[in-house]
Amino acid sequence: MDPTMKAGLEDFYKVAIDAESIARAISFAIEQPADVGINEMIIRPTVQVG
Repeated sequence: MDPTMKAGLEDFYKVAIDAESIARAISFAIEQPADVGINEMIIRPTVQVG
């Protein structure tokens, strides 16, 4: 594997959102009552990189 690509992926996964957090967000959306429609969700990590 390209060392530059590997380093970039390692940095990316340091701030990636874990699967359980994504699952909780999706669960929240689908558990809403029938009179509530969630059309879009933006889910992003709260870790600041810089």
